[in-house]
Amino acid sequence: MARILLVDDEEIVLRLFETVLELDHHVVTTASNGNGALRAIAEATFDLVITDLVMPDKEGIETIIEMRHLRPELPIIAMSGGGRGNATDYLDMAAQLGAKKTLAKPFSTQALLDAVHEVLGS
Repeated sequence: MARILLVDDEEIVLRLFETVLELDHHVVTTASNGNGALRAIAEATFDLVITDLVMPDKEGIETIIEMRHLRPELPIIAMSGGGRGNATDYLDMAAQLGAKKTLAKPFSTQALLDAVHEVLGS
């Protein structure tokens, strides 16, 4: 069981992945943008962050950079459907900034669980 921070601006995606992760016995905290994610990290300890990259207010790349300053050891899984650009470009940038794993949307819930297990080493 891990404490996971899940960040996505799409409510339906947030709720689906939250349910999948909770059924896999993880404790999940959610945030709808990077600002909320950074507040959550300041207030609690997490074993993993899963973040979307294209979001309003504070997008995922900027959020990853700030998370790296706050908690450099915190593993991150980045996900993106591309939004205004190519998903591969966003995901490559996230990997260069230290994301342990990247997922291009859409992906299956099993792909999410496989990535979580891989990054957490379980």
